[in-house]
Formats: sequence, structure tokens, C-alpha cells
Amino acid sequence: MTAQTTLAQALILSNGIQIKNRLFKSAMSEALARRDGAPTPELVRLYSAWASGGIGLCVTGNVMIDARAIGEPGNVVIEDDSHLVELQSWAKAATGNGTQCWVQLNHPGKQAPKGLNRETVAPSEVPFRSDMQAFFATPRALEDSEVQALVQRFGVAAGVVKRAGFSGVQIHGAHGYLVSQFLSPHHNTRSDAWGGTAQKRRHFVLEVYRAMREAVGPAFPIGIKLNSADFQRGGFTEEESIETIRALADAGIDLIEISGGTYEAPAMTGVQNKTQLDKKESTLKREAYFLEFAEKARQAVRTPLVVTGGFRSAQGMAQAIDSGAVDMVGIARIMAIEPDVPARLLAGLPAQHNVKPLRTGIKAIDNMGLLEVSWYTGQLKRIGRGNAPKPHESALWVFVKQAFQMALAGKKKRQPTKLRAN
Repeated sequence: MTAQTTLAQALILSNGIQIKNRLFKSAMSEALARRDGAPTPELVRLYSAWASGGIGLCVTGNVMIDARAIGEPGNVVIEDDSHLVELQSWAKAATGNGTQCWVQLNHPGKQAPKGLNRETVAPSEVPFRSDMQAFFATPRALEDSEVQALVQRFGVAAGVVKRAGFSGVQIHGAHGYLVSQFLSPHHNTRSDAWGGTAQKRRHFVLEVYRAMREAVGPAFPIGIKLNSADFQRGGFTEEESIETIRALADAGIDLIEISGGTYEAPAMTGVQNKTQLDKKESTLKREAYFLEFAEKARQAVRTPLVVTGGFRSAQGMAQAIDSGAVDMVGIARIMAIEPDVPARLLAGLPAQHNVKPLRTGIKAIDNMGLLEVSWYTGQLKRIGRGNAPKPHESALWVFVKQAFQMALAGKKKRQPTKLRAN
């Protein structure tokens, strides 16, 4: 069996949903919403390009469940049916060409840049490491009633996603956002029903899943993106991740995407430091960052698994699937500079570009995941506006531009609303 034959196989989920091939576009933040959080024609154009490019399952980026808590300027926000018409247009384009498109639902928790929101909330009042505190505020710990309200927001948003015509939904439980924060003993130091033990730290994600399942019914796919580990001292470990995977599988989750890291330890981008991945020679040869962990997860559950991060060739992708460790392979950053790369891979052709960690030459910026988010978001905006990507665009220039836009958006958000006379 050739690599392209392996990648072209359909995957049938336990609920009978069929995904046309084994290529999975992992979430990237597009920042292409209107100021009120509604999808735009640029999002429609971007996702139409990806659907035409041949991807089997396309996951959207960072759709927020609360307008008071966004991760970047331009996030789509789903709180109710207010923007259902715009969401339906987006869904129609994104599910063209037989593509499955699942909406990733998220809340940033503490991982929102300073000034972007009126306040930052999280499971506990735990600050970022010292060299990042200029960029991220220390959060306020959520009250129990607020935690329960957030659970319900996830459920409401999932129901809207289904009504809009998308194919499924994904919980963002990785990369240091709110769900990931609840799972991590570093970020979650609570002693109530939502923390204190590994089982209690899993309570939030399981309640989010149950609320979403209640809203969409048994046949609508729900997946999750989950860290294999945080790669932070005192953080979410591989052992806890395996137990979380078991609990989610028992609850009925349809697909699990494995990743790892946070903004403070961005293992998902390939940025390495002494607290992150053990880059053994055997791991480098196998391309994917988290494949060894996926093998451990496969021993624990039969739920379909996806690994995202590090794949460089169709042969490496097919090898991961043929080994039985994963059922799909995740690609992301290459899709921002080469949106039709799935069609090339399925035709037995290599990608036209190589993806490497970005560098500005400024260590504090290079060591945090925000740089990667900013640069690739810029490429997505180009596609959405009908322009070609710029694979060699300056990372430093993009970071400076994005920082200015975030500061401007935060200033506008903090300005008091002017009363109008009737």
C-alpha cells in the first residue's frame, strides 16, 4: 500500500459518520470575525479554499463562547443564535467538496494578552512566568457559579454550531487555554469540586462534554484537542492525560486530537527548551512530536486518535497511520501557506514549502507561542482576502503589527459606551 493510498482511506466513526480521507486540518486562529464576533466573507473564502483543497476533516480556529473573554482580536464568538445566518454561510462553504468541518469551541482563561478583555479569569490566581508578565495579566479565580455558567455556555454554543450546519464540534482542551488550565495542577490550585485531585481537575472537561452532548444529541460528532502534557514543572503530566483520555472515551467522545504545550512552553510549535520534549533521534526520524504518546493512548482506548505537529512527508504520515497508533494525521501551519497541500499529498506529490519554527532574534518573543499564532494568522487573512500567502514574510514585522492591533482593540473595548438621546 502506498502512502497516498493510506491517506486516501475513509474513516468511519462509531456514530456512522464518514470522513473521506485521513488528513485532518488542525485548528489555527484566523482572527477574521467582525467586531461583534460574527463570521465574515473572508472566513467563507478561506474555508472554501480549504474545502476545495481536499482536506478530509477541517477544524476551525478558536471560536469563543463568551464575548467578554476572547483570545485574539477578530475571534468568532458564539453565545446564541444572533449570527446564525453568517454561521450558516460559513458552514456551507466549509463543508463543500464532501469535507467535514468541526467548530473548535474555546475560552482563553488566563491566556489572553493584557488589555484585550476587561479582566482575565482562570481556575486559580496563578501568574505567568516572570518574563511573560508584561504580556499577560495575573487572572482572577473563577467563582463556582461562574464555572457552572461557563459549562452551560459551551453547551449553548455547540447547539448553535449544529443548527448552523457544521459537521461537528471540538473542545479545545489543550495549549494552556481554560479547559487545559482546569486539568493542570500548575494552573488549577483549587480545593473545591473543580480541583485538588486529578479526578476533580477532570470534572470541568467532563461537564463541558456532557453539556455539549445534551445540546447536540448522540449522533453529532464531538471531539477534543488534548495535551499529552504541559511541559511545565508541576503541570499536566502524561499519566494524567491518559486517565483523562480514558474518562472521555468512557463518556463517549468521538475523536481525540493529541498535542501538547502552552504559550509558556510551546511544544506544539516545535519551539524547544529544557523543560519540553525529549528530542531523541528516534523521535526525530518519526517526524511527529507526540506519536510516542499516541501509542500509549492507543493501548488505553479504541477511540479514534489524531496527532498534530511535526509531520513533514506523506510517508511519515502514512507510517503513523499504518502503525495503528493514530487514525488520522493533523496538519496546520502548512495549510496557511499551501491551502491545497492535501490534494498534492493524495496525488503522491510533496508539499511545496517546509514549515519551521519562526524566529525574530528576540529570545523573549521567540520562546512563546504567540509569535506563531500572529504570523500564521496573517497568512490566513491573506487567503481570506483573496491574496496569495507570503511564506517568507518577516516574523518580527508581523509580531509588532499584531501587538499594535491587540493594544488598539483593548483600548476600544475599555472605552465607556456613550449614551445616545432618544
